[in-house]
Amino acid sequence: MLPVDVPLSHLGPSVLLLLQLLLPPASAFFPNIWSLLAAPGSITHQDLTEEAALNVTLQLFLEQPPPGRPPLLLEDFLGRTLLADDLFAAYFGPGSPSRRFRAALGEVSRANAAQDFLPTSRNDPDLHFDDERLGQGRTRLVGALRETLVAARALDHTLARQRLGAALHALQDFYSHSNWVEMGRQQPHPQLLWPRQELQSLAQVDDPTCSDCEELSCPGNLLGFTLLTSGYFGTHPSKPPGKCSHGGHFDQSSSQPPRGGINKDSTSPGFSPHHMLHLQAAKLALLASIQAFSLLRSRLGDRGFSRLLDITPASSLSFVLDTTGSMGEEINAAKIQARHIVEQRLGSPMEPSHYILVPFHDPGFGPVFTTSDPDSFWKQLNELHALGGGDEPEMCLSALELALLHTPPLSDIFVFTDASPKDAFLTNQVEALTQERRCRVTFLVTEDPSRFHGRARREVLSPLRFEPYEAVALASGGEVIFTKDQYIRDVAAIVGDSIADLVTLPLEPSVVVPERPLVFSVDGRLQRVTVRIHGEVSSFWIRNPAGVSQGQEEGDGPLGHTRRFGQFWMVTMNDPLQTGTWEIQVTAEGIPRVRVQAQTSLDFLFHFGIPKEDGPHPGLYPLTQPVAGLQTQLLVEVTGLGSRGHPGDPLPHFSHVVLRGVPQGAELGRVPLEPVGPRERGLFAASLPPTLMSTTGPFSLEIIGQDGAGQGLHRAAPQPCAVVPVLLELSGPPGFLAPGTKALLSLHIASFSGPRDLDLRTSVNPSFTLTSNLSRVSLEQNESAWGRLWLEVPDSAAPDSVVMVTVTATDREASTVPPTHAFLRLLVLAPAPQNQLPAPVYSTDPVLTTTSPTLHPSTSVTRGRAGGGLVGNPWWGTVGGALILLGLASC
Repeated sequence: MLPVDVPLSHLGPSVLLLLQLLLPPASAFFPNIWSLLAAPGSITHQDLTEEAALNVTLQLFLEQPPPGRPPLLLEDFLGRTLLADDLFAAYFGPGSPSRRFRAALGEVSRANAAQDFLPTSRNDPDLHFDDERLGQGRTRLVGALRETLVAARALDHTLARQRLGAALHALQDFYSHSNWVEMGRQQPHPQLLWPRQELQSLAQVDDPTCSDCEELSCPGNLLGFTLLTSGYFGTHPSKPPGKCSHGGHFDQSSSQPPRGGINKDSTSPGFSPHHMLHLQAAKLALLASIQAFSLLRSRLGDRGFSRLLDITPASSLSFVLDTTGSMGEEINAAKIQARHIVEQRLGSPMEPSHYILVPFHDPGFGPVFTTSDPDSFWKQLNELHALGGGDEPEMCLSALELALLHTPPLSDIFVFTDASPKDAFLTNQVEALTQERRCRVTFLVTEDPSRFHGRARREVLSPLRFEPYEAVALASGGEVIFTKDQYIRDVAAIVGDSIADLVTLPLEPSVVVPERPLVFSVDGRLQRVTVRIHGEVSSFWIRNPAGVSQGQEEGDGPLGHTRRFGQFWMVTMNDPLQTGTWEIQVTAEGIPRVRVQAQTSLDFLFHFGIPKEDGPHPGLYPLTQPVAGLQTQLLVEVTGLGSRGHPGDPLPHFSHVVLRGVPQGAELGRVPLEPVGPRERGLFAASLPPTLMSTTGPFSLEIIGQDGAGQGLHRAAPQPCAVVPVLLELSGPPGFLAPGTKALLSLHIASFSGPRDLDLRTSVNPSFTLTSNLSRVSLEQNESAWGRLWLEVPDSAAPDSVVMVTVTATDREASTVPPTHAFLRLLVLAPAPQNQLPAPVYSTDPVLTTTSPTLHPSTSVTRGRAGGGLVGNPWWGTVGGALILLGLASC
């Protein structure tokens, strides 16, 4: 393995040749779609981040051959665009889904890009290596990497990815904003990631660095000297005489002598006076980013690094268990399913990557147990028993919220209970968390909601008491399954099926309508299709495109195998399925629930954003949910395009997105998807229609297209979305968050769609003291307000732990409008040991918190840890690293 601190000039001829073969020409670079408008052909932070992650992932795969499969060969990847789908197919097997890996890379990339938009970071010169603050910038960079390591070891990988994105942004900015490239350097700075060594040969405040340049392009404006400098941006602080500017349209300092600038951010002279050196800067930034990923891999180990980036096709296994005295059968069912999953998948690519367990009763819930060790999980689960507390209701939603805070994104969470929630006031907040985490929640309730016997009750309970579960299930894309004790073990078998990478197929209509069949489409990318029917069913049939039908008779039929457990039916269809249009007809009392799921690697990720044309860099400001009154873009990233078939086969193509109201399914709009970049990347963009932005209820996303043979493709997002009424942002302080300190948080709230009279509520987990100067605000259209919150971190706060602050805005006048939530994760760090690591000046996470669903924390926890702490063992050092360089073709 090649140490990352070995200069390229010291490499052998064969390695240098390899690097030359792997680095592509400029035409292979894939710019961010908003950069295409301003600076075609530019290389973005997203490109650099994803390409570096793919390189280090490929290196991990080459050095750790997959069990039971032939090792990967480097020559198989030469001359090809490096894609996550291809990596996963080669390592884990054809059809292995890369969705979680690509989602993790997206988290890092968006956190990287957010540094240019967040009010707490966009104008901070230390975070961009501006204003000759090179030493300070290196300190902040090292601090962010340390926080990444701490959060990853605490198994909070979302926070780790956010801090990693911030670190990579600063690291990449160094090569664009400083004169390192102009000094003729051909390799990354040797001390930038090693804090024990001082940065040498820095320009001092009285050293002139630039001459005046009147043109947009300024190739010769740097004075001939060997001192390291960087450009000044803006007017605060003001640029000293003789100093270089950043340059470009948005830099006010560039109009002050010496005019011009030195940044290499893009290929456009209007934004970058040293645009001609853009590709050289990008190459060094890529090498440096690979070094940073390799450092983390060295300190976390291969398994910890894989968890950081979700380098696995497997999901996590997350249980929330009612432990009151009547729950014996349910707990045993959960144990049986967990044991089965562990035994069946141990050592395989589908072995769960994470295990989470949260018990609850009344009045208690938790602690959360989280681990990556299946034996530890099984031991903890096996110690749970049903004891006491045999009354209703229970603290179910509090336990579920705790599980959501610790469960990785894009996971399934299973709740076993026979009681309604005592904490129904948390319903909206839990709904928001499920959508922010993109986690699907399934409730297995062993009490029919129409029955009133079985448990003691403090009061007469409403037959609508299970509605909070229904609301959370709807928001998360999950379901509520009512059953009886005698069937719970069989019904719980859906747990094992659901932790595979399943998609829910869209039904037309979306709910059962008497005497009208439900229609769904089957394409050649689907396997293991299952139909689940739940309710007081008298009969049903399923019909394939050829007209072959199968009824409700249990056992094997012409289309599949049918099982019944009380009011729950499951039909497992035979593979391979006939492609085309299928029908389901159900006759029942009431409204039965029908769900069709399938296993596939062809799926999609999505997020929203607002185009930003002002500020230092034009781009997309990411949002978790669209905001009423704001022009909003939808980004779609299709996964699994190349995971099946032969090279050269036509790729599937998606043409448009359908928007539907939830749960009725009425069509709200249909907009075209515009492909962006190379087709194999699977990126599409769409503008949400103005009519949708006035919708108050949830809506679903479905994408429509065709495979390479012209056959129809139809995929639906696993969770619905909602247009939220206001933009709500919560930012962390620029100071060090440590036990015994008080942190200042910043709150921004804006309305773009009309007057709003809002109540603001705050909470923090764990229960630290939190005060705010803003509890109610009235806004007119296009009006904003700012508030301050003070978070007191007690002396007893656990070092290297995570805190989550939540702000909820509720409309006082419109009771039908759901609340808007902002979540902010903050990392509590112990002071760094002396002589090891300079104390980072900036060690909280100013997460972009947008609207409704957004970000999260930790509570009183018993953690499984993936390694030791930092004391006596600094994270940096000589590590193996950057042998593989496959250009900037992105994932």
